[in-house]
Amino acid sequence: MTRCREIMKARHYSPRTEETYLQWIERFLAFQKDTPLDAAGPPRMNAFLTHLAVHTKVSASTQNQALSALLFLFRNVLNQEIPDLGSVVRAQKPQRLPVVMSRNEVMTVLSLLSGDMWLLASLMYGTGLRLSEAIGLRVQDIDPSRLEILVRNGKGAKDRVTMLPESLVPPLKKQITVVETLHKRDLEAGWGRVPLPNALERKYPAANKDICWQWVFPQRRRWRNASTGEEGRHHLDPSLVQRAVKQAVMASGLRKRISCHTFRHSFATHLLENGYDIRTVQELLGHSDVKTTMIYTHVLNKGPSGVRSPLDGLGQRGPGCL
Repeated sequence: MTRCREIMKARHYSPRTEETYLQWIERFLAFQKDTPLDAAGPPRMNAFLTHLAVHTKVSASTQNQALSALLFLFRNVLNQEIPDLGSVVRAQKPQRLPVVMSRNEVMTVLSLLSGDMWLLASLMYGTGLRLSEAIGLRVQDIDPSRLEILVRNGKGAKDRVTMLPESLVPPLKKQITVVETLHKRDLEAGWGRVPLPNALERKYPAANKDICWQWVFPQRRRWRNASTGEEGRHHLDPSLVQRAVKQAVMASGLRKRISCHTFRHSFATHLLENGYDIRTVQELLGHSDVKTTMIYTHVLNKGPSGVRSPLDGLGQRGPGCL
């Protein structure tokens, strides 16, 4: 397991991927019991994946995630190629349409949020940011003069630029002013440091105290790194935002399964409804393949050019009406 972790760090896997793969590898080793890994191949992998599908009833995407972890184990850690990879079970993922809010529903949910939670939800809807990308914004990532937001290390370790809604410039400037005041107070108390990506902390030892690298949405309490003894302040925990959005949705009375990611779905859908081309939406969302963005084209049947049902042309007003 130590070797697995070292190889994933060497390949710059994200912390979330690292922990997920390690969990699946541990479960596979427990499933193997006394069977040596040298004897494990497609039959044992299939037995494990079938067990997940039949007995634990995992989804197709979760089953394929487990398969990816096993392939990493055999190929990159044990240096073994799977001789008959075609016989390995791959679950067929169902094509599901995303839940999308109407503009009125977005306004309703946003009206029930306040403070940081309102600003984060507005950012997710107004820019298409994922929740992790929104709470991970640094002060220098916001460019009000160009109306741009730089998304660092997004999904797939990719940077991208998305638009900054003009209506969010004043509240974001106010938020950054709050961050500057908080950062100054932390520095005076001997804190004021934030974790930096990659090796920047070694290259620029004083950069973690610079206001440019501070979180736009810092957590209220300061933290102490138990292993290094360093003190600082992290960004908001995603669960706080998720809980606030869930409570707002419940209070709104909407009968949809709405989460933080629904704001991103609604962003893409409403752009397409407004006539923007799918390539532009793809770039803003940070999708590598336009096929991923194509899932939002279900909205193209709406608007003045949409297909009208023949039933609507009959002029019926109710049962028995002519």
